Amino acid sequence: MCVRADCGRRSRRRSRRVTRSRDTSSDPAGTREISEERTMSWNRRTFIKTSAGALAGLSLVRCRGESGGEADAETIVFRNGVVLPVDDSFSEHTALAIRGNRVLAVGSDDAVARAAGRGAQTIDLEGRTVLPGFIEPHMHFLLLAGLGHLQDVGPFKYPSFDATLDALARINEQTTGEGAWVAARQFDPILLEPPRELTTRDLDKVIPDRPAFVLNASGHIAYVNSKTLELAGVSEDTPDPEGASYGRYEDGSPNGVLYGVPVHLPIMLKNPAIAERLDTGFVDAGRSVGEQAAALGITTVCDQATGALGGPAEVEAYREMYTGSGMKARIRAYVFSAMAPTFAEAGIEVGYGDALMRVAGLKMVTDGSNQGFTGRQREPYVGKDSVGLFYMKPEETRDAVLTDTRDGVPLSLHGNGDAAIDAILDAVENAKNEGVDVNSLRCRIEHCSILHDEQIERIKALGMVPSFLINHVHYWGHVMRDKVFGPEKVQLLDRCAAVEQAGIPWVMHSDAPVSPLGSLHLIRVAVARDLWKEPDTVLAPQEKVSVESAIRAVTRNAARACFSEHEIGSLEPGKLADFVVLGSDPRGVEPRAISDIEVHQTWMDGSQVYGS
Repeated sequence: MCVRADCGRRSRRRSRRVTRSRDTSSDPAGTREISEERTMSWNRRTFIKTSAGALAGLSLVRCRGESGGEADAETIVFRNGVVLPVDDSFSEHTALAIRGNRVLAVGSDDAVARAAGRGAQTIDLEGRTVLPGFIEPHMHFLLLAGLGHLQDVGPFKYPSFDATLDALARINEQTTGEGAWVAARQFDPILLEPPRELTTRDLDKVIPDRPAFVLNASGHIAYVNSKTLELAGVSEDTPDPEGASYGRYEDGSPNGVLYGVPVHLPIMLKNPAIAERLDTGFVDAGRSVGEQAAALGITTVCDQATGALGGPAEVEAYREMYTGSGMKARIRAYVFSAMAPTFAEAGIEVGYGDALMRVAGLKMVTDGSNQGFTGRQREPYVGKDSVGLFYMKPEETRDAVLTDTRDGVPLSLHGNGDAAIDAILDAVENAKNEGVDVNSLRCRIEHCSILHDEQIERIKALGMVPSFLINHVHYWGHVMRDKVFGPEKVQLLDRCAAVEQAGIPWVMHSDAPVSPLGSLHLIRVAVARDLWKEPDTVLAPQEKVSVESAIRAVTRNAARACFSEHEIGSLEPGKLADFVVLGSDPRGVEPRAISDIEVHQTWMDGSQVYGS
């Protein structure tokens, strides 16, 4: 299936009628909510009309025969373990029963056996720990599926600038075929020794005759050689687009550094190999992302830029991934705001889809990356005159938020710098003052990197959800302290404990591929706040949280943030049977060892999708 934007346009020309058929292939009881056929025609920003409250209010479907009796062949009892359903009280049990794709009961071995009835299959957990399936609330599905095959030249593999250049030279030697590009990912100059940008002067030396494109780990910046600039028609006379810029040498000529998606995305799509992968291989590549997730105990991933490249065709591709049994994780999707009109034309709204794949809201990006010095700050970065960039001007954010929240659209708002977060809070507060029930929409601040006390108070008053890229602490903490914010301001980075103490349901994410997928690692960082480069250093120790709080952030709270708490996020009767079996209880190991806990099994929709 083609997921490029031009393919989406071809699809839309054929028909604006969206048909959604009833599918109960993995729901024997027929209880999954499927949208009916309808024809829609909407304006610029009303591609979503279903209210968030309606999603949140869906009732639980209780399993039949919960009090016992003859069990169906599909009833399975897991006993003799540590079962943590992550309910309101964070209770602990020894057994779990599922029937079909739903949770039947949790409790003691005897109580669950009685609820399951005679003839149920029994699995001995042998002391292992069961948790709800992990939920990754912010990742970039298309980047993982479409670009995950590119070679990683990041600092965890190549810690010096010279080693990175050597790796790119080797990739160039391995690249064959007329018109082939050299492409790589994960370059991050701020973590290198010495830190420095990758310019045409560097790339041209090792890749002189082919186009080259290297994506920064943040996804906000890219680096190209002179051949690529020539192919893209970029020169010293090329103006910077709104909210992005071309890096330049002192004489004004482009240096090959591309700041912002508006400048690097069109160039990346000129690469024929990437275009071909998006045209023909996206469904299979997406299933491989599901396999990666399942191996990590992740049963739901939330894509935070759906449609950015392919428009509504991406959603069509997501649905196709579930044909048969090849896809091993659920998808929740936030539509990239710039593509909202195309989703309106296709009739795709919040709630479109089913329990496997569902559109959850709209994503806006208001600023850039702190480690890339493009996150918008109140004060200049350490040793620099720059305060970063607004990708959306504050007045644009205010107007867009008001329009969309009036239509009942849940919003996911990217904000890294404290000034960007100010603009987001001002916009949501303005919508509330205009009579919008913003609290019911649970608008999210994505990354939410730097938080001041008064911002936390405003977040709580507006019912917003802080979503922390907690790996900023582990992988970038030392440079955030020394080169980005300084030792005082870095204390405000990823304030998990502060928002927990304020009574705000917060979540955390990997932003994969910015940092690696892995919920156990996120739990470890939230609890330990240790640094990759300085293992004995704890960054902002006052922001450490308990293991229980960290688990909630990637299960129960994450489901709520995606408007899916009625079906996933905890192991309670009637909810979907998504869970992970771990070799150890995260509460019983040293915090830094949490990320080393082995995932023995992953179950999604009542079926085992990983392990033996």
